[in-house]
Amino acid sequence: MSTNNTTRQPSIAISAIPLLVLIVMLALTIKLFGGDAIAGGSQLSLLTASAVCVTIAIIGYKCSWQQLEDAFVANMRSATPAIIILLLIGAIAGTWMASGVIPTLVFYGLKILNPSIFLPASCIICAVVSLLTGSSWTTIATIGVALMGIGNAMGFSEGWTAGAIISGAYFGDKISIMSDTTVLAASTSEVPVFSHIKYMLTTTTVSLFIAVVVFSIAGLTGSTEAVVDILAIEQALQDTFNITPWLLLVPVLTGLLIAKRLPAIVTLFASALFAAIAMLVFQPQIIEAIAADSSGLSSIYAIIQCATSETAIETGNTQLNELVATSGMGGMMDTIWLIICAMCFGGVMYGSGMLSAISQIFLRIAQRTVSVVGSTVCSGIFFNLTTGDQYISIILTSNLFRQLYDDRGLERKLLSRSVEDSATVTSVLIPWNSCGMTQSTVLGVATLTYLPYCIFNLASPIVSILVAAIGYKIKKRDDNAE
Repeated sequence: MSTNNTTRQPSIAISAIPLLVLIVMLALTIKLFGGDAIAGGSQLSLLTASAVCVTIAIIGYKCSWQQLEDAFVANMRSATPAIIILLLIGAIAGTWMASGVIPTLVFYGLKILNPSIFLPASCIICAVVSLLTGSSWTTIATIGVALMGIGNAMGFSEGWTAGAIISGAYFGDKISIMSDTTVLAASTSEVPVFSHIKYMLTTTTVSLFIAVVVFSIAGLTGSTEAVVDILAIEQALQDTFNITPWLLLVPVLTGLLIAKRLPAIVTLFASALFAAIAMLVFQPQIIEAIAADSSGLSSIYAIIQCATSETAIETGNTQLNELVATSGMGGMMDTIWLIICAMCFGGVMYGSGMLSAISQIFLRIAQRTVSVVGSTVCSGIFFNLTTGDQYISIILTSNLFRQLYDDRGLERKLLSRSVEDSATVTSVLIPWNSCGMTQSTVLGVATLTYLPYCIFNLASPIVSILVAAIGYKIKKRDDNAE
């Protein structure tokens, strides 16, 4: 993205004004709407801050409207693939659930639970579910809630149980191809999503390993009274879905496509298609329940409904009903709306030169690779603290540091990894952040109570900086390869 030179470059103090407006408005929005801020309040805050930026740039610095519009359009162009991928992720969420793929995985996963390994098993189960669904929120609100009840019955402190659940859930949220934060971090850093995921494996797997070891050492003892709850969930799954190992072919085939390094859009579309076929073969009763009145086209109706709209499947178990309920493509619209507004803010901040002015602070500090990564990590945490939203934190941090990484000759995938190692995983640790508020409410545990036990979330930023200090697999950018 390039911009024309304006008469004067904005100072750091002036450039900070739109950011301060955004922070104040987001704080007010979160106070008023809580976890529902993403449904419109955050978007309005971004557009208002964008308007402040445009006003200052045009009136105070003679910046042309065309220059700002070009920057916004260029920013949006880079986000277009992410928007399409998010829609396909919504389709996969619906079809994988209705086809019985996710219920089958949950069913087999629950069978490994017993008190002696409850904490590490909870972390691993949530990691697997969130890896498949791409959503920490869905994982925590469904299987996480069930695990909280089981953990309480087994005698574990609520902080430890919540920490294990959140650690596992954010592993998948960070590294899943179906995660909106994964796609967002890759797209805003202008990195292919599969390259981004592969490069994250170093810091992410180390952080998860640390978490599992800590949870394993944490005194895994307790009663077995909660086995009844597990059996009830297993029975409800069997009564509702045809649970069969054949359904595991869907994730296996998806994994093969990923291994073939096909474009993400192609892989995701094929995965949704595989799940649709599996639904036709294995879940005729689900099709009948979804498409009770569809004029003889029940199969087509059910597939379209699951892929695009809200779908509720009655299982006879309240907790399980929440797990199997999906929103399809429609459920992604709030996130897409937020991305569009955030790209507008990032575009005009870039086009006006204000983002470059703010980045000068980090340019003075970040001379070596470890300080560049450290500054990125600190920035991601800072924006989580000040903006109260992980999506905005990801976008602002990526936009702020792209040029710095280019100037230092560092690969963009190092930027996208550093953003995910900070902005994605620390959002849930902040009480006034939308993630922190939501998960605290869902699990019934105060944010500051579970914070010390979210080992994966605490370890990720530290591991990211340590890996940069060691220099492991960190290479200078090869522009020809790019």
